[in-house]
Amino acid sequence: MSEQKKILIHEDWTVVILGALIIILSIGGLILEVPAFGWSNSGELFGKVLSASNLSLIFIQFIFVLAIAAIGAFLTGKPFKYFLFGFPLVYLITIIALILAGNSQVKSFNLEAVIFSLGLGLIISNFFKMPEWLRSSLSTELFVKIGLVLLGTSVIFSDVLKAGSLGLIQALAVVLSVWYFAFWLCKKLKIDDELTMMISSAVSICGVSAAIATSGAIKGDSKKLSYVISMVLITAIPMMIFMPMVAKYFDLSQEVTGAWLGGSIDTTGAVVASGSLVGETALKISTIVKFSQNVLLGLAAFAISVYWTYTKHPKANDPDGKPGLKVIWERFPKFVLGFLAASLLFSFALSPEVSSSVKGSLKNLQGLWFALAFTSIGLETNFADLFNKQSKKPFYAFLIAQGFNVIVTLIIALILF
Repeated sequence: MSEQKKILIHEDWTVVILGALIIILSIGGLILEVPAFGWSNSGELFGKVLSASNLSLIFIQFIFVLAIAAIGAFLTGKPFKYFLFGFPLVYLITIIALILAGNSQVKSFNLEAVIFSLGLGLIISNFFKMPEWLRSSLSTELFVKIGLVLLGTSVIFSDVLKAGSLGLIQALAVVLSVWYFAFWLCKKLKIDDELTMMISSAVSICGVSAAIATSGAIKGDSKKLSYVISMVLITAIPMMIFMPMVAKYFDLSQEVTGAWLGGSIDTTGAVVASGSLVGETALKISTIVKFSQNVLLGLAAFAISVYWTYTKHPKANDPDGKPGLKVIWERFPKFVLGFLAASLLFSFALSPEVSSSVKGSLKNLQGLWFALAFTSIGLETNFADLFNKQSKKPFYAFLIAQGFNVIVTLIIALILF
């Protein structure tokens, strides 16, 4: 049987099915208890995180995600034997990353777990010879997209609307202006089309999630995605620390500061951390503005998939053979439908009681799938590919676009808030 015929369902539809399955099981009562990963000393590490009870929770979680990922491997035609050997290793590395990220000193710097997942994967892939069967068993795209579908459960439209129209107007103005500037800049610097799209989306919309969604929409190179993610995570840390200081120095109101932080900083964790440094009002406004940008993620992915189809499809340059709706639908990232469906379900269909009862478990699983994906990205990425001479221009473009983002967002925040 050919490799093509082995694939039963396209990966994007598989992800929608798996995301829906996880959500349905959670609503139906299968709520996984969240393992503890926070610790500040060796006593807490061994007495809490590595205790028999907590390790049993980690093992139960392993069985659950293994079963979900196994269904995905089967539906997409992955070599099942290699998957069964490879996935436990990826999970183990990810758990080690989560434990490292759970240290109180690490948390004080607001370093996210995905940094450690990516870092451990990179160390292993660059200092040890990776067997080919392990590389072939990795399901990076699958893990990432399941995480994105589950991300939809936390994008609640009522929360966004609480900030009023101002938050949505700012999000739209920032996304459009910053995306176009980053796109124009990358073109001027002759950066390749895939990196251009990923950088533009990452800077303007919502960082890592936007880069991942864009990569899915254009079927991008995972090595390029890894590079963009690294830039997002590296720049988020100094922005998170210094932007509240700048706001305090210029005596900006909490409303303006919150809108500035939420619209500029690219990761939700860093937004929450920086907002917390300023005050309760700043935290609330920054989170709402970031949620507003997250809501635009699905629309942006759709627009990007349409643009990519019309400019990159073999028929795109043939005036008599422009790709039609069928081609657009074929290239449209179906996981976006899962993201939007999950958001609509939790925004309008479920009662607050049901939502709150499953929220913690789904949030934990969303983070776990992302962490598994970043471990996989690290395992299939080489330092030489990630930081070579060709990577300088994209890095400069990212920094310049991020600087433009900070200035434009501050101006819009001052006008609106």
